Amino acid sequence: MEASTTFKQELLLREYGRNVQDLVNYILTIQDRSERTRLSQLLINLMAKLNPQLRDIQDSQQKLWNHLYVMSGSKLDVDVPFELSAMEYLNDKPQRMSYPLDTPNFKHYGKNVELLIQRATELEDPKERDAAIISLGKLMKTLYRSYNKDSITDDVILNDIRNMSNGKLNMDLGYIESNNLFESSGKAASQEPQRYQQQGRSDSGRNKKNVRTSSNPRNK
Repeated sequence: MEASTTFKQELLLREYGRNVQDLVNYILTIQDRSERTRLSQLLINLMAKLNPQLRDIQDSQQKLWNHLYVMSGSKLDVDVPFELSAMEYLNDKPQRMSYPLDTPNFKHYGKNVELLIQRATELEDPKERDAAIISLGKLMKTLYRSYNKDSITDDVILNDIRNMSNGKLNMDLGYIESNNLFESSGKAASQEPQRYQQQGRSDSGRNKKNVRTSSNPRNK
């Protein structure tokens, strides 16, 4: 099946490179059919290494041979167990992608957070809804800090969750703050050593103070 190969060669060379194209051109100059088939098979093995993602695709060998056939300008004449195709679908224009046109109300959280909050409002189990609020709070706090270096409090995050859910998602602010529910585990873990270090320094200071106060000048 003959087809225009200019565009297809440019596309495939991005994957296999100019050297592979030069090897294809050399194989076309071989007069002996068996030798041409042997060299083509060696080149197919090389192309498989250069394009390893094809290994997980069904009929990967046939696809590689079709790539080789396209790069040959549909002139490759070798012995293969299947019919070679010029894959005219490579000339087809890609389908137009649809992009969302609506802008999220909170740009620093993004549209996906709004979708997650919408899904959370559909939960009927109160425990699952509270767990969703906690997960959303952690995520939103992390996103806010990456967008704005200023500190953010739990009441702001919780208020944003209320607004974005139209009042359907809510929790007790005092319970959230007392248990650090909106803090990621990494941040909470990083605060633990600081508390231990501060406690260690304070204990060490008390011990030194006790040693000084317990000394008796009459014993010297």
